[in-house]
Amino acid sequence: MAAAMPVDHALLHALNGFLVHHDAVEDPLTVYVNAAEGLFAALLVTLFVLGAASGARRAAVAAGLATALALGIGQVISRVVDRPRPFVSDPGGVRLFSHHAADPGFPSDHATAAFAIAVSVLLWRRRPGLALVALAAVLCVGRVAIGVHYPTDVVAGAAIGTLCALALDTPPARRAVDRLVALTPRVSVRRTTPPASGDSSPAPGSPDPARSPSPAARSSSRA
Repeated sequence: MAAAMPVDHALLHALNGFLVHHDAVEDPLTVYVNAAEGLFAALLVTLFVLGAASGARRAAVAAGLATALALGIGQVISRVVDRPRPFVSDPGGVRLFSHHAADPGFPSDHATAAFAIAVSVLLWRRRPGLALVALAAVLCVGRVAIGVHYPTDVVAGAAIGTLCALALDTPPARRAVDRLVALTPRVSVRRTTPPASGDSSPAPGSPDPARSPSPAARSSSRA
C-alpha cells in the first residue's frame, strides 16, 4: 500500500478546505465533476456519428482506443500500488463532497479517460482539443477538491491518458486506426427539403392532372 507524499496532503487540504468555505464554487464544481464522465462519453458518440466527412470519426475511434488502453494500464497499476483514497486514509481531515466507493484511487480513472480523449481530439483539431484539455484539467482539480483523490492520483492518470493518446498517433498505430475506421458503418443524417411554394408538381404515385382526361372526354369515349 503506497502512502501519499507531503505535497499531496498540502494540496489536498488546501483545495478541500477551499470548497468547505466557498459554497458558490462547491455546488457547480461538484455537479460538473459528477457529470463529466457522461459529458466526455457523449462527445465521443457525437464525433463518431456526425464526423465522418470531417475526420472527427477517426478522432473518436482513436480517443476510444486510447481511453480503453489507458484505463487497462491504470487498473493494473491500481492493483499494484493499492493506495487508499483521501477520505479513507484521513476521514477526520478530509470532507467528502460526493459519495464514492472506498476502492484504490491511484491513478484516477476519470483523469486517465479525460486526458486520453482530450489529447486525442487535440491531435485532430487544436481549438476543440485545447478546450477539452482545459475541461479535463478542471475535472482533475475538482476530483482532488471534493476529497476523492490525491493530486498525484490525477497527475498520474493524466500522464497515462496523454501517453496512450500519443502512442496511438504514431505512424503504425495511425494506419491501424485508419483501417478500423474504414470498417465502421457510415451513419448519415438525411435532410428533407419541403417543396417550394407554388410548386404544383404532383406527388409520387399520384395522377398528373395535365394527362388526365376531362369529364367531357370521358363521356364521349363511353358514347
